[in-house]
Amino acid sequence: MKLLLNIKKILGSKEHIKITYNQFVKDIKALGTALINLGLSKKRIAIIAPNRYEWCVSYLAITTSDMVVVPLDKSLPNNEIEDLIIRSKAEAVIFDEHYNEVFQKIADKKNSDISFYICMDNSDKFITYSSLLEKGNLLLSQGYNNYDNVEINNKEMSIMLFTSGTTSISKAVALSQSNICEDIYSLAQMTDIRKEDTFLSFLPLHHTFESTCTFLYGTFSGITVAFCDGIKYVQKNLAEFKVTGFVCVPLMLEIMYKKIMKGIEEKGKTKLVKNMSKICNGLLHVGIDIRRKVFKEILDNLGGKLRILIAGGAAMGKEAIQGFLDLGINLLQGYGLTETSPVVAGENDKFKRCGSVGFPLPGITVKIDNPNEEGIGEIAVKAPTVMIGYVENENATKEVLKDNWFYTGDLGYFDKDGFLFVTGRKKDVIVLKNGKNIFPEELEILINKLAYVSESMVFGRPCEDGDYKISAKIVYNKDMLDETHPNISNEDLLNLVWNDIKENVNHKMPAYKYIREIILTDKPLIKTTTQKVKRHEELKLILKNS
Repeated sequence: MKLLLNIKKILGSKEHIKITYNQFVKDIKALGTALINLGLSKKRIAIIAPNRYEWCVSYLAITTSDMVVVPLDKSLPNNEIEDLIIRSKAEAVIFDEHYNEVFQKIADKKNSDISFYICMDNSDKFITYSSLLEKGNLLLSQGYNNYDNVEINNKEMSIMLFTSGTTSISKAVALSQSNICEDIYSLAQMTDIRKEDTFLSFLPLHHTFESTCTFLYGTFSGITVAFCDGIKYVQKNLAEFKVTGFVCVPLMLEIMYKKIMKGIEEKGKTKLVKNMSKICNGLLHVGIDIRRKVFKEILDNLGGKLRILIAGGAAMGKEAIQGFLDLGINLLQGYGLTETSPVVAGENDKFKRCGSVGFPLPGITVKIDNPNEEGIGEIAVKAPTVMIGYVENENATKEVLKDNWFYTGDLGYFDKDGFLFVTGRKKDVIVLKNGKNIFPEELEILINKLAYVSESMVFGRPCEDGDYKISAKIVYNKDMLDETHPNISNEDLLNLVWNDIKENVNHKMPAYKYIREIILTDKPLIKTTTQKVKRHEELKLILKNS
């Protein structure tokens, strides 16, 4: 039987456990049966845990039992977990043992709707996941068939997801099973994922990008899903699991690409690799692909089997995109939002364009609303994947859902061939007094190409005359700078960065887009768990410290 999951147990065990689809289905049915027996039909059930097998079983047991699953961000502080538990009105929660303390406090306070606390691990204080599996299997052996007789309305809310942000401003997105299944069906028509593939899961499963594209679409396609042991073990896991692909955010790929190029440079092979890339790409035009043979040594450092990368969530530099393609790794960019289940557009094997997010998926219509003279306007989506609405927030729903169109708040344009390009968030655009628009992501891509830069954020600093000074907060890689510029003084570092900004960013832009101020730090920017920069919080911090 085809393997479903190849996991490393969270319980401290070093053993990797292989689980078949057959066992997966049995566990889903047993847990679903036990949850129904607890009287949780039609109720909301929260899940919070690192990526692990029990998370996947719980998710599908809940949704196939006509209950509403509420996936929570595993990285939230305890007070925010408590707030969301209360806001969600969940009546049960399934959690990893790392959250025992927070749920004990919630249970003691009795300030939520939770009646059942279910721990995925051993516990003498809570109901355990394993005991529910045993109970479900016992009930099934006794002929209890309520799970088989569940009737599901696939248009009703089945998944309740909180958007990123503080609990006071995060919105709860209501998605139906029809929303998710429509997106999976559309993805299947665009992306070449094979039964032989093994995908590494390391983005948090509570987010739709990972849960839909890796977990749900992956199981739909019959692949093996391997759970990462932690972000610092990615390279090790690529080799030991023989990983062929993964879903990720551009920031990680940018870092990975810089490390690859640094390794090539240290071996004195930069010129050779560039020349061989030109030869390989020339041969590709006549149908001959020798990239994976030529660059075998580099690919072996990535496990040797890696063939496909799916990136989304932010803009990515063309150099890194082309770099992975040159090595023979198929990098596909996509675009989507939680409210659209999530994928709206994507590249495929046949149609790619560096910097674009491809074409709208089959069954999804995209328009550019109120475009300017450059064709840039707000991206609006009409599709069966669009959310039901924001839970108990009619005003917020009406702001984004108009005449069956979902207004994303993202800006973009179509090129002459129909490729969709996303230029940034509408709320992040810097509008100068002269009416010129500056898209921060455009400048950030150029800054992030600098070898010693880990990440950056471009913003407009308010001036007394009502205009903005284009500024950049730049996070440098201290270890890399120590290697290339040991004992560099703060003044020399500032001069180094300024010279690079002038040469590699400003000189490639019209004068009104010039960066006029830089802030240097080696501390990471404030980000969500899916590695999106929290611009508003960063800007508040910058202005406070000015």
